Amino acid sequence: MKNFRLLLIASVFVGLAQTGLAQNQLVVYPAPQGAELKDDFTVKVREAGGEEWQTIDTYAVKVDEVRGPKHHVELASLAYFDFNGEVEVSVTSRRGKIETGQVRPLSYQIVPQLNDSTLTFRLDRPRNLSVEVNGDIFHNLHLFAGPIDENNPLKPGMSPKKLKKNRNLIYFGPGIHQLPGDTLDVPSGKTVYVAGGAVVKGCIRAHGVENVHILGRGKVHPEGRGAGISIKQSKHVTVEGLITTQCPTGGSDSIVIRNVKCISSYNWGDGLNVFASNNVLFDGVFCRTSDDCTTVYGTRFEFTGGCRNITMQNSTLWADVAHPIFIGIHGNVENPEILENLNYINIDILDHKEMQVDYQGCLAINAGDENLVRNVRFENIRIENFRQGQLLNLRIFFNEKYCKAPGRGIENVLFKDISYTGDRASASIIEGYNEQRRVKNIRFENLRINGQLISDDMPDKPKWYKTSDMMGMYVGPHTEGIKFVSF
Repeated sequence: MKNFRLLLIASVFVGLAQTGLAQNQLVVYPAPQGAELKDDFTVKVREAGGEEWQTIDTYAVKVDEVRGPKHHVELASLAYFDFNGEVEVSVTSRRGKIETGQVRPLSYQIVPQLNDSTLTFRLDRPRNLSVEVNGDIFHNLHLFAGPIDENNPLKPGMSPKKLKKNRNLIYFGPGIHQLPGDTLDVPSGKTVYVAGGAVVKGCIRAHGVENVHILGRGKVHPEGRGAGISIKQSKHVTVEGLITTQCPTGGSDSIVIRNVKCISSYNWGDGLNVFASNNVLFDGVFCRTSDDCTTVYGTRFEFTGGCRNITMQNSTLWADVAHPIFIGIHGNVENPEILENLNYINIDILDHKEMQVDYQGCLAINAGDENLVRNVRFENIRIENFRQGQLLNLRIFFNEKYCKAPGRGIENVLFKDISYTGDRASASIIEGYNEQRRVKNIRFENLRINGQLISDDMPDKPKWYKTSDMMGMYVGPHTEGIKFVSF
């Protein structure tokens, strides 16, 4: 590989623990020469209580704004650094005075201090954030404050030349790298490391391989549209720490995708698809996409089979178009499949924008193509005031545009500790298809809408109302066992 060079990282250590390890550590990654940067913000960071601010380079990143029926690509900002301990962050708007400023997800309760055109705040743990001034979500700052990277093979004082001796390592140092043929197929047993301050143009792909690691802090994306990282027909693959466009998984088993940040701006820009795969874990991801943020499908494209044991946790989703979470539409009508044991835990949903009623729902299960979807858990999910759509949508349906048949059923779905704060949600929907294709055993525990606890025995509900009326949800025919409880 060409264009390797050592990044000189400015790190300051304040205070020593009894073990001798530094309590506070800050690592910044200068952008490579030739990278497309953005000057909407000046971003600085320093260790809490320190004197020296370090400036963080800010990249341009494309996002998708739908205005009316048309898509418009806007240029937002992106910056990243790593730290241990506690840091102070300063963000100065170069577009004028800040009248209002907020840091999201709101559940983190980060309230910035505002002074003219600068806002400041502290972080005491890694966070993936959106910093927004004057209500502008399309020219915001995506700020990824990560943990110190323990996977970095380039240790302090080591020459990058030594890394070439490791035949199981493919290393991209700081700089811009164009992949030959726009694709790197990673062999079995190899580790790919993309350093902070590196930009890899093309797709890094695990295809038909085992025991592969794709790690780092840099950016990976094609010149135009498409996935920056792809996993196909592979086993035991880990992707961690990178910034990319899309990262789909198809026909695979035992996959871990951790602290990956996906941002897309083009049609069908789904972020984290799962097709016909088992045992997939998403942990600490950030996904802002121009189509569904994350999906679980059965047979689709070259991938065949159902899905089992898919978990997303500790993550942040932002759907500029379509669904934050979408399950069930694609499958195999000749050999019906099951999508089961799907878990979505501790998630913030920042936005949902979809005009087409057929494709709405922050939490959506639409069973088509003879799929049976069962044993789904949504837990500790905080949904902010999205722009347009529904809170949830559970349907057995026959969408002739994408399906050859309706689904078989949706069974055993738990919504636990779900909260929505906002005033733009359309009526949610739960609806079966016919007597043989039903939605059943749906349980809501501690559902809160704008702070109000929704339960079958809530005191303010008129006796002739359905509990679903109290949350603005239509429950249609061919449904059974829908319960609302609180503890």
